[in-house]
Amino acid sequence: MFKLSFHRFSLSLSCCASIVLAACGGGGGAAADAQTLPAAQAAAPAPTTVVSAATTVNPIPEAVAAPVAAEPAPFGQDAGGYKLTFNEEFDIFNSGIWNDHIWYQGSNATKNYTVENGSLKIWPQRDANGNFFDRTIDTDGKYTQTYGYFEMEAKLPVGKGTWPAFWLFNHIGERRPEMDIMEAYAGGNGWGNTDAQGIAHPTAFAPTIWIGDYEGHQAGTKMTQVGIDLSADFHKYAVKWEPNKQTYYFDGKEIYSVNVAMTDPMYIMLDLWFGSASGTPDDSTPQGKNNAYEVKYVRAWQFK
Repeated sequence: MFKLSFHRFSLSLSCCASIVLAACGGGGGAAADAQTLPAAQAAAPAPTTVVSAATTVNPIPEAVAAPVAAEPAPFGQDAGGYKLTFNEEFDIFNSGIWNDHIWYQGSNATKNYTVENGSLKIWPQRDANGNFFDRTIDTDGKYTQTYGYFEMEAKLPVGKGTWPAFWLFNHIGERRPEMDIMEAYAGGNGWGNTDAQGIAHPTAFAPTIWIGDYEGHQAGTKMTQVGIDLSADFHKYAVKWEPNKQTYYFDGKEIYSVNVAMTDPMYIMLDLWFGSASGTPDDSTPQGKNNAYEVKYVRAWQFK
């Protein structure tokens, strides 16, 4: 899943050569020296001129490496300060990297996620018991990182009760630190707008830091109103995680920062849950693939 950059080069050779060979005969002397030769010594016919055909050497084709796109850089950041460590563009669902359920649950037969057309899609769907099923896709046990830059490009779902999120987490050990890069609550008061059909559309999200102590203290959070429908198009959500500071970005622009030490390695989580500030989903909440939390890519970089 890592992209390598190559350069291409070409070299062409061409040459041509023409070989012309000619010969000519001699003439007689002065009139006073003219003699009549015997028949056997009659002058031989003049030699003919021979011209060979021109020879052309065609250029020898040189093997050329196919061009490959340059390694992606964090959007809006100085590319020289980062090294790409994780690049998921969802050509397939790679079970070597992703789990399709959170650690305290088993697999569930509810079909509410897929990878197609270069995106991961998770959508609202009732399970066999009639409940909207919380789907989690994460790298728990397969990929973790401490510090760096983490970025996702996604389009959010609509509807009461929808609660999509992009976050970093560690549930191993005494502490359970959490870094919420994006959480949205379309059905919550002030978190979205309702259309003519009564369907809630997300217009805000929140980054949040939980330091992982036993008391569950929050280090900071910010409800971020962006003034646009986050289900209408794709947007980039990111965090720059430094040893004593976390800075959050929306489409490359800084929106919030917290100064707190976060030292535990964390794994990546993408999920579509239901409830919390978004309310309880109901029959007005659109189900199916056409109302998906759609993720184009997830990337991570380390600081150089």
